[in-house]
Amino acid sequence: MKVSQKAILNESQMAQAKHIGACFARIRVARGVKQDVAAVRAGLSRNTAYRLESGDPGVAVGQMLRYLDVIAPGMTMQELLSQTDPSLSVLEMKEKTRRVRDLSSKEVSELDF
Repeated sequence: MKVSQKAILNESQMAQAKHIGACFARIRVARGVKQDVAAVRAGLSRNTAYRLESGDPGVAVGQMLRYLDVIAPGMTMQELLSQTDPSLSVLEMKEKTRRVRDLSSKEVSELDF
């Protein structure tokens, strides 16, 4: 009998599932792997990869492990959840908004047509 996992989990458990999915999505983006490519290499459908990254608790653990091995070879689930991968630091730096500063006189003169 098929049971919807979303229906039987409490809010805290659903939040944990969503956090795990978000960790998968961030490491994939940080490593520069497209979702459809990762899904094919892991032997999953793109829809399953989407569900995994969305935090669907119905995705099997084996599917998660195969997907993780494709996007971050050698990484464990513990390492994924601790978010200590250097590529995540690089992604965070790229995502940070930077303050706009005035141009120096040299930069202004270089831009003068």
